[in-house]
Amino acid sequence: MKVQDVIDAIVADCGLGAPLERTCDILVSGRPDMEVTGIVTTFMATVDVIRKTTEIGANMIITHEPTWFNGPDETEWLRNDPVYQAKKKLLEDLGIAVWRFHDHMHFTRPDRIYEGLNRELGWQDCYRPQGTFNHIYEIEERTLADLAVFIKEKLNMDIVRVIGEPDAKCRKIGILVGGGSLGLGRETMPMEFMRDHDLDCVVCGEITEWTLAAYVNDARMLGMNKTMIIIGHERSEEWGMKDIARWLKPLVGGLPVTFIDAGEPFVYL
Repeated sequence: MKVQDVIDAIVADCGLGAPLERTCDILVSGRPDMEVTGIVTTFMATVDVIRKTTEIGANMIITHEPTWFNGPDETEWLRNDPVYQAKKKLLEDLGIAVWRFHDHMHFTRPDRIYEGLNRELGWQDCYRPQGTFNHIYEIEERTLADLAVFIKEKLNMDIVRVIGEPDAKCRKIGILVGGGSLGLGRETMPMEFMRDHDLDCVVCGEITEWTLAAYVNDARMLGMNKTMIIIGHERSEEWGMKDIARWLKPLVGGLPVTFIDAGEPFVYL
């Protein structure tokens, strides 16, 4: 099976009718006609992920986020950059193809990033989506402190950031993965999401400290039962890429499909 065959199988399985014309889902390394020996799925094709891909005998990486440090994976600005040159050489020397699977993944219904996160949290049965971006969950009531511990255990995290009283009651939860909590082009969206659905807690990836974080913090200071758990972009979306390994295998003719966790990019001192 060739690289393009894998891409075509994935895009067809998304059920969008036709491939997206304007998309960042591009082949950023390798050739469409390369024979695939094995596939790795991951949140980001970091140098460590690239090296581990070769170690297991695979030569195609399906990554959710950019390889070249900017949304559309543009490289003109990197032409003389030593980091880009070294990483590009590593991919070429190892003969690895990298294809980005972002837009098609999010536009599929249900959104496959959320599908993977729901599976990892074990929240499939309490998922109450309302519209395209309103990912809502009704869970058994627990305190913010207990919910934070639960999320750390489920998502393999040493630390999460929270806003709210530790004993605040959390039952109706909203999740905004990745950059969703920045508003998806509309800065007021995260606050409207919390307000319009009367959410007790929002679990999110990225933050802007003057928007949702400030809104929840002021609500806390006013004595309202509003809380927030910040898990970061990578920890909120990695699980969709883990889930690919489950549904992709039947589509690629017996090729090995392996999930490699890109890992949280920060060390907390």
